[in-house]
Amino acid sequence: MSAAAAGRVSRFYTAARRHPWVLGKVADWKIPLGPYTPAQIAVAVGGGFLLVKTIGWWSWMGPVPIMAWLLAVWAVRRPKIKGRAPLQAAWGWLLLAWQPQGGRIGGRAARDRMAHPLLGGFTLEEAAPAVPAMASQPRADQPPASRRAHRVPAADPSTRPRPKPQAPPQAVGPMSGVQQLLVLAETAGGAR
Repeated sequence: MSAAAAGRVSRFYTAARRHPWVLGKVADWKIPLGPYTPAQIAVAVGGGFLLVKTIGWWSWMGPVPIMAWLLAVWAVRRPKIKGRAPLQAAWGWLLLAWQPQGGRIGGRAARDRMAHPLLGGFTLEEAAPAVPAMASQPRADQPPASRRAHRVPAADPSTRPRPKPQAPPQAVGPMSGVQQLLVLAETAGGAR
C-alpha cells in the first residue's frame, strides 16, 4: 500500500438530505422572501383564508391580526416536533389515531378471537384380536392341518426349508393406526 493510499480521507455530506423541502420559485418567478416550507405555505393559505372570512370580528384591532399571521408564517419556517417537520408529525399522529387498537396483521385489524369452550371426546372400541381373522385362515399353498400333523420333522434343523416371508395380514373391518402397528409388530416378531 502506498503512502498516498494510506492517507486517503473520505467525507459524507448528509446535511443535504436533511434539508427540508422548500418552494422558492414558480416557473421563472422567484417568490418574495422565499423559499417557503410546506408548513409556512399551509399557515399562509389557511391563515389568510381565516382572516378574510372573519374580517368583521378583528377589523377593530387594526393591523395586529395581520402581523400575528405573518409572524406565525415566519415562526413555522423550521419547527421540529420530536425531530420531525410539523406536517410529517401531524400525518404521523393522524395515522396513529387511524390505527386499530390492537394493530394490524397482514393489512387487517388484529383482534382477539372470542372465547369459546374447547370440547373434545373419545371413543372406546372393542379390543382387536391379536391375530386378524384373515391371518388365522389357511392359505392356498399350505397343506390342510390334518396333513401337517402327520408330517415327521426333519432330524437336522439346518436342512429344514425356511418359511417364506408373509405379507402383513389384512384385517377385517376398520383398524386404527395403533392397531395396525400392533399387528405389524406381532408379524415382525413372529418372523424372527
